[in-house]
Amino acid sequence: MKHWTLDQVAWDQFDPTAVDPALVPLVKAAAMVEKNGADYALYLGGVFHDDPAFRAAADHWAVEEEQHGDALGAWAMLADPGWDFAAAFARYRAGYHVNTTADASIRGSRTGELIARCMVETGTSSYYTALGEQTTEPVLKEVCRLIAADEYRHFKLFYDHMKRYLARENLSFAKRLRVAAGRIGESEDDELAFAYHCGNEDESVPYSHARCIAAYMGTAMQAYRYHHIQRGMAMVFKSVGLDPRGRMSDLAARGAWRLMQWRRERYRQTLAREANDTTAAPLARAA
Repeated sequence: MKHWTLDQVAWDQFDPTAVDPALVPLVKAAAMVEKNGADYALYLGGVFHDDPAFRAAADHWAVEEEQHGDALGAWAMLADPGWDFAAAFARYRAGYHVNTTADASIRGSRTGELIARCMVETGTSSYYTALGEQTTEPVLKEVCRLIAADEYRHFKLFYDHMKRYLARENLSFAKRLRVAAGRIGESEDDELAFAYHCGNEDESVPYSHARCIAAYMGTAMQAYRYHHIQRGMAMVFKSVGLDPRGRMSDLAARGAWRLMQWRRERYRQTLAREANDTTAAPLARAA
């Protein structure tokens, strides 16, 4: 059973004067990634084909993920009444595909797959917490709070199943760490970048991964504060079997915070180059 429904959101409290225009493109992109949860459930169903308990849990997880997409999409259409969530999502689905016929994990083991899912839920729980604290618009704040709570429960769901499989597969610490680091690195892949493109750019504009991931990440990272990184790092450490509250976790959080600041500046520079290229092109043609 869902922990909340769309009808419980106080949509009538929407305040257009409190909308931060910089956050609207982020919400549009996130809506499509969340709405695509059903395909990931099909993938997980193939990987865990002989585990009916986990498959049932994954199916329920997907229903909640799709609801996240619907909630974010509904808010984005309030913030930008000219935006069509259904049309943007159809465009996204046409261009981005999840392997729904896999019969084994791309992580090499079921334990690895569940660690990767823990990384995703760590990122989303931290992100929606940060976004909810950043916005002053009351409906988006409520939606982010509800989603962040779901994502934290989803982390626990995958973590509990991961421990069950770890007892069977005995995946080494080095392999667990490699999976976790690899999945974190995939946050810059086409899933989010293409969602940003479909949600915010006209179909006549060619897709550029560099431009779209810079636009998304460069803005999203501004919502984070150090305590969000600290909490996320504790969840990462817990997932791979390290002390989530020890000195190593604190050091890793500080390093991750510095890395995020560096990446944010790198994305800003990428967008500046893109803008310069766009303005320079007509001059070149005129010459």
